[in-house]
Amino acid sequence: MIAMNTTPVPGDVAAERDAIESEIAGGTLLTAFDETVRTQGDTEAYRWQQDGGWRSLTYAQVREHVRDLALGLAATGFQPGEFAVIWSRNRPEPNIADLAVMHARGVPVFLYNTLAPEQAAYIAGHCEATVAFVENRDVLARLAAVRGQLPRLRRVILIEGEPPEDMPGVLRWEDVLAQGEHQDKGTFGETWQKVGPGDLATLIYTSGTTGRPKGVMITHHNVRYYAAAASRIIPPERIADDDGTRLISYLPMAHATGRSVDHWLPVVRGRATVAFCPDATQLFAVAAQVRPTYLMGVPRVWEKLHAALSQLPPGTPGRDVLALAGLDRCRFATSGAAPLDPAIITFFRDLGLPLTEGWGMTELTNAATLTHPDRFRDGVVGTVFPGVELRLAEDGEVLVRGPLVMRGYYRDPERTAEALDPDGWLRTGDIGKLDADGYLSIVDRKKELIITSGGKNISPAAIEYQLQRHPLIGQACAIGDRRNYVTALLVLDPDTAPAWARARGIEAASLAGLAAHPEVLAEVERGVAEANRHLARVEQVKRFWLLPDEWTAQTGELTPSMKRKRRVIAEHYAAEIDQLYA
Repeated sequence: MIAMNTTPVPGDVAAERDAIESEIAGGTLLTAFDETVRTQGDTEAYRWQQDGGWRSLTYAQVREHVRDLALGLAATGFQPGEFAVIWSRNRPEPNIADLAVMHARGVPVFLYNTLAPEQAAYIAGHCEATVAFVENRDVLARLAAVRGQLPRLRRVILIEGEPPEDMPGVLRWEDVLAQGEHQDKGTFGETWQKVGPGDLATLIYTSGTTGRPKGVMITHHNVRYYAAAASRIIPPERIADDDGTRLISYLPMAHATGRSVDHWLPVVRGRATVAFCPDATQLFAVAAQVRPTYLMGVPRVWEKLHAALSQLPPGTPGRDVLALAGLDRCRFATSGAAPLDPAIITFFRDLGLPLTEGWGMTELTNAATLTHPDRFRDGVVGTVFPGVELRLAEDGEVLVRGPLVMRGYYRDPERTAEALDPDGWLRTGDIGKLDADGYLSIVDRKKELIITSGGKNISPAAIEYQLQRHPLIGQACAIGDRRNYVTALLVLDPDTAPAWARARGIEAASLAGLAAHPEVLAEVERGVAEANRHLARVEQVKRFWLLPDEWTAQTGELTPSMKRKRRVIAEHYAAEIDQLYA
């Protein structure tokens, strides 16, 4: 579904939009990739660690793999218009598979690596995938557990390892490539050149903070406009040094940010080398070797790095501190997906790292606002992309209209109509404020507002922000909807809390042990009291519960992009919450 615009676009916005539309007219991700290969074929595109060293592929070599895989897919029966799911950690083959599926006129769909088999089956079944790429036999076993629920799935392609003998229909990655090598190469160009700007580039399934994931339809035109508009805010040369642009792919490819920053933008812009980091916990170990010139991080990345660097002796030179994290050559860094404490942004900027915030969502192809590092302001997420309209509804909800807005939710016209109004405005669900210069601040999520039994509307994000300013409190979730006062579930910071305890002679073998220690509880209580000093009386936390374990995507309390699943948290800790209100 595409909403019809019936209200006029302001003149200055229309002029910006027209300029970008003229630049990308008729273009797709595939025409951009073709141009990048033709002009920069010898540039190193991918780097990854293997057998104790670094391996690499140039853009021309990537194109050869894409061509052979696309032809191999077609030879196995893959048809234009079909969907393929990709279930793997960050490495070159998933990106190659993504491009190959598009070149075969199909639609690639990434799965989060942390998904349970039933969750993966829902997505693969919803898009009726006919092919699945899986990283190894461990992932294959998870898929095999739900294979019976996927009648449309004809082929499984195993990226690494040998298929089990008792599992028919599983092909080795190398064998599909080899099959493609023997096909008529001329059909490759004939096929991909039929892909148009309005065709789907992907479905990105939302991570499900509020029920079943929705398949966001992103077109080639969406992606090309996003890339062109982003380049007008941050020109490619701004994030390059004398050796070019270097990125680290560690965010999930199933997430709009990982897909756009680490995959789409290099395809369109070229002049970039992507180094793969399959284990996000090793990000800064990889950064120390790669020395990225640009890094995108969700708030938890910056929070954990801030906690680690804060332990260094006072007076340590900023550049030396950044070098420890591999960021001494980073020319631009951004944070997104959730609010980041302005004090942490200031900390890194004082070290010399030009860190700013952006804002967006999957339904906007990724970001829709961004702050240029030379125009930094505290507490804002930037100004809107050129040619895109942004305004606030009467209740403060941020509304966006323009070429970044998704086509709709796949096979879900009802929820599409809920998200897009007849004039094409996307209801983002975020509550924001705009200043006189057009800088946006995000206040809260509309659906996450706490409404107390007394009828007071309260922002949980504001409460959680104040709580998490204390170094011991790594995660917080404010509770109080339909209750007569606010409480909080708290989790210790796994990096800061042990160091704090050791400095005071407190010995505990685990976070659970620390969470039960009287001195730790007393310090956290002081942190809650300090947070309350900055909150209105109705917002203040009356009671809290310090939990023994960290919330993660694996344990279910966080999405793969590190957002709180409030409903899941409430379900997991229902007994503790009831005691807080006993």
